[in-house]
Amino acid sequence: MKRIIPYPLLTLSLLVMWMILNGFTLGQGLIGIVVGIAGGFLMRLLKPQKVHIHNWDSVIRLFFRVTIDIVKSNYDVALYVLFSGAKWKQSGFITVPLELKNHTALAVLSCIMTATPGTAWIAYHSKDSSLLVHILDLDMDNEDYWRDFIKNRYESLLLEIFQ
Repeated sequence: MKRIIPYPLLTLSLLVMWMILNGFTLGQGLIGIVVGIAGGFLMRLLKPQKVHIHNWDSVIRLFFRVTIDIVKSNYDVALYVLFSGAKWKQSGFITVPLELKNHTALAVLSCIMTATPGTAWIAYHSKDSSLLVHILDLDMDNEDYWRDFIKNRYESLLLEIFQ
């Protein structure tokens, strides 16, 4: 069975998402099954690492931190867009040195940084384990604040979870 459907949960998820997006008909169901099975085979080609979560309490804490930060960032970006003026800082790029090495943890951090309005994951340099991030309200005086924010708020919990 593993040869036909290598990732059954992924296959089922793709089928359900296909049906939700395209309608609940027999034809769409057949196409959804093909898409689900093809997605499973493509995932097998990627050879993903097994994920080992070491601290479930940290997962819950990270979830709530990210949720709160996304809500707060949405508010801050809305103020920036609606009332941008001289009092707002300029956007810019910072480099954040990371201790994270786990690919899954880095992927989660990239999702967090990209999903949070006002920040964007630009590049990760594996040689020196550094992250290039774009910050909407960056000021030269608060670069260290943003480095510490990313490292202490997200990276520390991701280290607890994945390493």
